Amino acid sequence: MIVDADEKFGRVQAQENDPRVTRIGKWLRATRLDETPQILNIWTGEMTWLGARALPMNEGQINEGTSYLPHEMIPGFDVRCKVKPGLTGLAQIYAPRDVPRRHKFKYDLIYIRNQSFWLDLKLIAVSFWITCRGRWEHRGRKF
Repeated sequence: MIVDADEKFGRVQAQENDPRVTRIGKWLRATRLDETPQILNIWTGEMTWLGARALPMNEGQINEGTSYLPHEMIPGFDVRCKVKPGLTGLAQIYAPRDVPRRHKFKYDLIYIRNQSFWLDLKLIAVSFWITCRGRWEHRGRKF
């Protein structure tokens, strides 16, 4: 991101062709290498490889009518908070990038309810495949 991006543009969700993102930042985001520091959170036990993605609640979301949606208004949010956040999950792989947060939470609930070794293995394989291709916006078939 460019210097002072939050001050110049406000704290909002990144979007396609975001003016705050530098050329190197675009490449890092396309390959998801910008997520590499999260591995430290996994090693310390604060996160897992797979699960519901940790999202800042005070960040303005694209395509939502409000910049802040209280967690009481999101069905299933309490269930989502009972599991550790993950680096990747169903929402990151299969949901459109700018889908409203409440829809991402639906994907997270599907993952929580259907969590299994085989689902985890599939999600890890798909995540690596997408990252190696650098094509997170073209993910293929839906779950």
